Formats: sequence, C-alpha cells, structure tokens
Amino acid sequence: MVVRIMGEGQVRLADSHLTELDKLDDELLREMQNGDGPGFRRTLQALLAKVRELGTPLPDASLEPSELILPSPDATLEEVRDLLSDDGLIPG
Repeated sequence: MVVRIMGEGQVRLADSHLTELDKLDDELLREMQNGDGPGFRRTLQALLAKVRELGTPLPDASLEPSELILPSPDATLEEVRDLLSDDGLIPG
C-alpha cells in the first residue's frame, strides 16, 4: 500500500502493518471525539512516526497513486476531522 503523509511524501507500507496502525487510529478517533487536544497531538505524532518507521520511502520523483493519505504532523484537530471517515483515518 502506498501512503502519503501530507507535506512529506510517500512510503510503501505492507498491508500486514495495518492492524498495528489501526490501534493508533482508533485511539486518535477517540481523542478527537472527546476533544482531547494534547492526546490527539501525541497520538497523531505516534501514528505518523510508526508509518515512517514501518514504511519504505518512495523517491520524490515517484508519482504513484496514494491509497491512504494521512495529515501533516502539524495538522489541527479540525483539519484532521475533515479527513476522517467513520472508520478514522485508516479504513478497515
């Protein structure tokens, strides 16, 4: 799966890592629903760090379609709300 972090670029991520990322996504969704700004910021940073850790960066010149788009590290709670589906940022 190709994942884009807005403002950073793309990484290739094995589907086998989605379960691990989904746990952070669920936590992020709960914090957003509860209006927990500090918790949201901490979990968003952890989610993006895990994607960077587990993914393989694609070259900047690569123009592959992104199957998943994640917000930038400095995105606000409101901006992330606009990206959410009923499942959170990561479908499934």
